[in-house]
Amino acid sequence: MPVLNLKSDLANADDLGAQMAEIGRRARAAARQMALASAQTKDIALRAIAERIRASGEAILRENARDVAAAQAAGQTPALIDRLTLDEARLAGIADAVEKIGALPDPVGRQLAAFERPNGLLIERIAVPLGVVGVIFESRPNVTADAGALCLKAGNAAILRAGSDSHRTALAIARAMGEGLAEAGLPADAIQIVPTRDRAAVGAMLSGLDGCIDVIVPRGGRGLVERVQAEARVPVFAHLDGICHVYVAAGADLDMARTVLLNSKLRRVGVCGAAETLLVDRACADTHLKALVAALLDAGCAVRGDEAVRAADPRVTPASEQDWRTEYLEAIISARVVDGLDAAIQHIEANGSHHTDAIITEDAAEATRFLAEVDSAIVTHNASTQFADGGEFGFGAEIGIATGRMHARGPVGVEQLTTFKYRVHGNGQTRP
Repeated sequence: MPVLNLKSDLANADDLGAQMAEIGRRARAAARQMALASAQTKDIALRAIAERIRASGEAILRENARDVAAAQAAGQTPALIDRLTLDEARLAGIADAVEKIGALPDPVGRQLAAFERPNGLLIERIAVPLGVVGVIFESRPNVTADAGALCLKAGNAAILRAGSDSHRTALAIARAMGEGLAEAGLPADAIQIVPTRDRAAVGAMLSGLDGCIDVIVPRGGRGLVERVQAEARVPVFAHLDGICHVYVAAGADLDMARTVLLNSKLRRVGVCGAAETLLVDRACADTHLKALVAALLDAGCAVRGDEAVRAADPRVTPASEQDWRTEYLEAIISARVVDGLDAAIQHIEANGSHHTDAIITEDAAEATRFLAEVDSAIVTHNASTQFADGGEFGFGAEIGIATGRMHARGPVGVEQLTTFKYRVHGNGQTRP
């Protein structure tokens, strides 16, 4: 199978440019076949991929252990190591997610609109695959399976470039995916992983590989995403940071606020949907602030606060201006008291990243304004920011959380990995 032989095939290439060009050509050829694959064939392939991931579990976990050991030796942060680490439960979750993607409705061929013109022409807008999706990611090895499966379900081919931290794990997962594709009679080249850690491979992907890549999705830190946005010659689905807020409004129930805040911040601190800033309305600060701050501190979360927050608990340390714009990805949160809803929205607009922001309130009018006026890809009312996840949205998984203004915003699932074309039906009409 080509994906299994890719590394040896490319080892004989003259240079990295030739290697990447060959990957691009293979992906484009595979994309043409995937676009014509039936819904049933794609679903059979995804079930086969899930089974191959399960059957290859020992090998995948062995390679992951090597990646984790290397990351620890390099002094990587606990948050990065958590994102990198797989165990049997997480690996089972990866395989289950692939199966769930296979069970979703086929997004290809959907009629998005239909209308008839006065001259009798019938015009349809039909969903079609994007083509070849390039995914550049860092430490999350599950992205290999999630992104690959979503692309396949939407009739695309994928070129995956894993970071050096997760390279061994990603290769092992991609190998299993190629085996599942071949078993179902689909091209193994529909999932290709760049077999080198050379950073120049990223530049080659950003160039578009002579028109072979149709869109780029970066999954990683600010440095990676800024580079992709600055250099890409193809469209990008991207977000820079997950600077997510929980605003406890005047009408908030304290018990609910405490529960949602702790989950938003501490369920998993290393995910982009983790809350990084707590805002508390001054109108409820006397009754809510001390209890909320104590709950965070008692749960092991450091709090960096303004003067009012520091006055609520002596364990709080001072917040700097930079803290309001920091994605900690660890058990640290910034906190401040604001003068009502307008001030909260102003703070989020000035310091947030348009990712996910939450309001806790029993006041429907407050909630309606927040949901309407906060310009983020995801806004929640009385619900944790950690629901910012394609699986939680019923998408099976996600290829990323897009915070830009392209057609894909929020969790990028199978529907967002399609575009459309128009079909025009006539009976001999000519244009005057």
